Amino acid sequence: MLAAALVMMPTLSGALVAPWRAGRRALVRTYASASGDAGGGLAPGGDVLGFLRSRTAAALGDAFGAEYGTEACAALSRATKREFGDFQCNAALALGKRLGRQPRELAAEIAAALEADGAAMAVLDGPLEVAGPGFVNLRVGTSYLSATAEAIAGDGARRAVPKAAEAQAVVVDYSSPNIAKEMHVGHLRSTVIGDCLANCLEFRGHKVTRANHVGDWGTQFGMLLAHLDDVAPVTGGATPAIGDLVAFYKAAKGRFDADDAFAARSRALVVALQGGDARALEAWARLCEASRSEFQDIYDRLGVTGLEEVGESFYNDRLAAVVADLEASGLAEVSDGALVVYAADDVAKEKTPTIVRKSDGGFLYATTDLAAASYRARDLGCDRVLYVTDAGQARHFQSVFAIARRASLAPERVSLEHVPFGLVRGEDGKKFATRSGDTVRLKDLLDEAEARARADLDARLEERDEAGDWDDGERAALAKAVGVGAVKYADLSLNRESNYKFSYAKMLALSGNTAPFMLYSYARIRGIRDKCGAAGSEPGAIELTERDEIELARHLALLATAIVDLERDLRPNALCDYLFELAQYFNRFYETCPVANADTAEERGSRAALCAATAGALELGLGILGIPLVDRL
Repeated sequence: MLAAALVMMPTLSGALVAPWRAGRRALVRTYASASGDAGGGLAPGGDVLGFLRSRTAAALGDAFGAEYGTEACAALSRATKREFGDFQCNAALALGKRLGRQPRELAAEIAAALEADGAAMAVLDGPLEVAGPGFVNLRVGTSYLSATAEAIAGDGARRAVPKAAEAQAVVVDYSSPNIAKEMHVGHLRSTVIGDCLANCLEFRGHKVTRANHVGDWGTQFGMLLAHLDDVAPVTGGATPAIGDLVAFYKAAKGRFDADDAFAARSRALVVALQGGDARALEAWARLCEASRSEFQDIYDRLGVTGLEEVGESFYNDRLAAVVADLEASGLAEVSDGALVVYAADDVAKEKTPTIVRKSDGGFLYATTDLAAASYRARDLGCDRVLYVTDAGQARHFQSVFAIARRASLAPERVSLEHVPFGLVRGEDGKKFATRSGDTVRLKDLLDEAEARARADLDARLEERDEAGDWDDGERAALAKAVGVGAVKYADLSLNRESNYKFSYAKMLALSGNTAPFMLYSYARIRGIRDKCGAAGSEPGAIELTERDEIELARHLALLATAIVDLERDLRPNALCDYLFELAQYFNRFYETCPVANADTAEERGSRAALCAATAGALELGLGILGIPLVDRL
C-alpha cells in the first residue's frame, strides 16, 4: 500500500521517500542484472511489457496448469486509461469460460500468484488491483521507474535497452530502383521504411544484410544498350555521360516502339548480353555505373548507408538450378509450353499458376525471387528475410514463399516476411505527379522540401530578430536536416499499409506529430540541459515525487518495449507515436516542475537527469527512424 500511497501523494518530501526507495532499489538489483535476466528479473531499462507478459504466463501456468502458461493466455496489454495503471491483465475473462468459474475469483488468484513472484514485484507496486468483471491492474513501481530513467540517462548509445537474447542473421530487402531510371516518389517508402527496420534490427544485435535488389537485368536492356551505342558509345572504359536518365529511357523506348530496325537490333543485343558477349557486358556495366551514381546521391541525402547491391543479375547463374529443383520435386509442370507451379490447394488446376520459365526459355521475376530466397536461406544462412515492397506485390510474394517452402528452397526455420506499404498520393488524393503527369522524381521532392524548410527558417529568424546569429552554411545545413527529416518522418509516422496524401505544409509544421516538432523538442531539452550544466546542476539520483515527473518516467520505462515491438511488428509508426507522446509528457513535466530553478540541489539534479533521459530516448528513437538531429532550431 505504501508504494501506491506515494504515487497519490506528489508532495512528499525527498527525505521521507528516500529510505523506502533505497530498499526498493535494492530489491530491483537483487532480481535484475545489467543483462536483464539474472534470477528471472528485469534490469532497469528492459522490455517491461514483455517481461511482465512472461511472468504473468508463468503465474497462470503455476495456478491453473501448464496449458494456460502462455503469453497468449496471459492477455496482458497496456492499460487503456492511466487510472487503470500501466498494464492490464484480461486473462480471467477467457479462463472463466474455460474453467466454468467466476472471472473475479480467477483474477484474485492471478493477482496472488503474481504477488508471490519476487521478480515481478521488484518491478511492480503492490498489492495488485482486481477491477471490473475480472481485470488485474498492474502499476510499475516508482523505484523501478527511477532506476530505469537513471539507466537511460547514463547508458550512452544503448540507453539501457538490451540486445535480443538470440542474435539472428537477417536480410532486409529494400529500395530496389531500376537501372537507367531515376528514383522517384515510389521508391521513398521502401527506402525509408526498410532502412528504419534495418537500423532497429542492428540495434537489437542482429546481423543484418541490407540488400538492394536493383532491377539490373531483363529484356529492356536490349533497347537501352542499342540507344547507348548510338548516343554515347562506351570507349576507353569511361562511364558514359547519359544525362537525364528518365529522358534516356524514354528515348530508347520511343525508338523501340517506332523503329523496327532498332527493335531488331535491341533484341539481338539482349541475346548477346545474356550470352556473355564482352562488348555488351561492358556497355551494360557502364550503364549500371551511371545509374548507381545517381542512386548514391539520393541515398547520401536520405542518410541511407550500408546498402549492398545484389541485383537481379546476381541470380542469373542460379535460375536454371532453381527450375531443376522444382522439376525434380514434382512441383513444376509444363502448361502451354511454359513451366508452371500450381498452388498446393489448386488440385483442379483452375487458378492462374506461377510461371517459372516461359515457353521461349526465359525466366520471370518469380524465378529470380525463388533463387534469392534459396540463396539467402542456404548460402547466407538467414533466419529472417524481410521484403519491403508495395502492397500490390502481396500475392506475388505469397506465391513465391509458398513455392519456396514446398520445394525446400527455404526451410521452415527461415521466416520469409513481406512488409507491404501503401501508395503516396497527392493532396487531392490522386496520383502524386508533376503538372505534366510524370511521376515525381525523388530528387525534386527532396529539393522542394529543403527549399521550403529554408524559407520557413529564414522567416522565423527574421521574426525573432536572430537573422544575424546564423550564417548561410548553418541555415543550409539545418534546412537540409529539417526538410529531409520531415519527408522521412511523415512517411514513417503513418500506418505503412495505408495510402497517404503527401503535403509539404503538414510535414513541415512545427506542431503535431512531425519531424520539426520532434527536432524542436530535442533541441529544447538539450538547451535546458546546457542551462543546468552552466548553473552547476548535473544529473543526479532521480527522486519521483511530483505527478508529472512520475508520468514522464512511466513513459520512459516503455522505451525498450517500443523498440522490441518495432523489431517484431515492423511498424515504424508505433515508434513515432511513442516518441511524440514522450515529447508531450516532457512538455507537461517542464511546465509544472522547474529544473534549473528547482528548490533544492537534489531536486535540480533529479530533474536534470529526467531531461537527460528524455533527450537520450529521443536521440535513440529518432536515430533508429533515420532522422538527423539538430542542436537548435
